[in-house]
Amino acid sequence: MAQTVILSATARDKTGKGAARQARFEKKVPAVVYGHGRSTQPVMVDALALEKALTGIEPESTLIDLTVDGKKSRALIREIQRHPLRPDIIHVDFYEIKADEKVTLKVPVHLVGTADGVRNAGGVLDQVTREVEIEVLPEHIPDRVELDVSALKIGDSLHVSALTIANAVILTGADLTIATVVPPRAEEVAAPAAEAATEIAEPELIRKVREGEEGEEGAEGAAPAAEGKAAPKAEEKPKGKKEE
Repeated sequence: MAQTVILSATARDKTGKGAARQARFEKKVPAVVYGHGRSTQPVMVDALALEKALTGIEPESTLIDLTVDGKKSRALIREIQRHPLRPDIIHVDFYEIKADEKVTLKVPVHLVGTADGVRNAGGVLDQVTREVEIEVLPEHIPDRVELDVSALKIGDSLHVSALTIANAVILTGADLTIATVVPPRAEEVAAPAAEAATEIAEPELIRKVREGEEGEEGAEGAAPAAEGKAAPKAEEKPKGKKEE
């Protein structure tokens, strides 16, 4: 059966963004209560008490015993708004219900057991659908629905038609897949690295000649050439001819 949470709230006279900011500044969460043709009533709830009450439960399938300024009612949480950057709750919608009237809500589906295809063939269990919509009296609201997947082999699936919920009508389509076992995912094998052909050649170190070094290097480079080359011979005069 569904869990029940007790909360207290106070009516708020002012509405709008400014009033909501002021309520949150005072560690209160702005909220509304509606349902059964009643006009929407703005209220506010203590932020710390709300966070504590919602810890470890399924909010959509949890009954709320809500007291507003001494007046008690039973409600469901229809929507929780959180801050886009922080986990803080910034607004809650409470829907008042009656004990003798059926309500429509969503309940989570929990898979139990280890699928045969996972245990014996290395497959992967994939849960496609995580909640289903039902119609039920408040006293019969389940906190969750369990589905045994132990018999699933690779390629097998279970659908909404496999669910059984006592005292409730399942509104979600019977053919909708809840869970399936898929083949094991192939592991990518890295190609062996090439040996010598793929080695990266070490780049040649090139040093820029600084100003003032050029002459010294030129002199050093020219010296061996001067030593290894014979000096040019003086022009020889023809023999036997007198100078004029």
